[in-house]
Amino acid sequence: MTATLPFTARTTATEVLDGVDLTGRRIVVTGGASGLGAETVRVLARAGAEVTVAVRDPAGAAGLVAELPERAVRAVALDLADLDSVAAFARGWSGPLDVLVANAGVMAVPERVLTAAGWELQLATNFLGHFALATALHGHLRAAGRSRIVVVASGAHRDVPFDFADPQFERRPYDRWTAYGQSKTADVLLAVGASRRWAADGVTANAVNPGWVMTGLQRHVDDAAMKAMGAMDEDGAIIEQPYSKTLAEGAAASVLLAGSPLVEGLTGRYVEDNRVAPTVRPGDERPGGVAEHAVDPEAADRLWEYASRAL
Repeated sequence: MTATLPFTARTTATEVLDGVDLTGRRIVVTGGASGLGAETVRVLARAGAEVTVAVRDPAGAAGLVAELPERAVRAVALDLADLDSVAAFARGWSGPLDVLVANAGVMAVPERVLTAAGWELQLATNFLGHFALATALHGHLRAAGRSRIVVVASGAHRDVPFDFADPQFERRPYDRWTAYGQSKTADVLLAVGASRRWAADGVTANAVNPGWVMTGLQRHVDDAAMKAMGAMDEDGAIIEQPYSKTLAEGAAASVLLAGSPLVEGLTGRYVEDNRVAPTVRPGDERPGGVAEHAVDPEAADRLWEYASRAL
């Protein structure tokens, strides 16, 4: 698969779908009103897909919907941190679903915040809400015959295995970056778990690392943290990094997995820079790749069981 994909880290989402007709395909993109989600919606809709933007405030997607007046794009309320909202969205869906793009997320929430279900906010939003949504929509994905789940993860998973002993930071000190990394490990494990369970139903599931793109996701990252990361100078100006990507480049891998015929049948994998990433072991200092702990089938099954008890 890696040898046959004719794309690079700089390929844009539009270029990935060049010549691809998605007419008749029904797609849900969570968090699709802004940033990478909005770019994903734009490209999939312009390729002919019927796209539902699942977002906490549908009014916030009005500009995007207006931008695509001749496309089948609609916005529907969904709060991933609220399991009742997830259930309501699923009840409102009818007919087959070809693609679920689990794109929405939060990052680096400064303080430990718990949802009504008692889950730490980043883990609840980035993982549990998407787990609940995917399981609730499973019948619709199966009905499509050949369907796909795309889970937007992050390279932040590399150094943070899922802590089954204390996932909600009840005993260990809360750290916003550890919490974020754990949630992204959980996202990769979600793709692995879904792949293991639903392949026979024609449902594939893969995780994607979009790379470093400046979006609203960084709203909880203060200037001091940005400067410490070398992403901002002393005057507050963003410093472009060699690995920084545009929105069009960052959305490319999500669009690739959602719509390209070149990845038909690919499942249980982690994609970055529009290629299937290699698995890296602890201590490996090479950039990129997917950590062993994030693709461990036993961990994926254990997490699936743990999340199922919350529903």
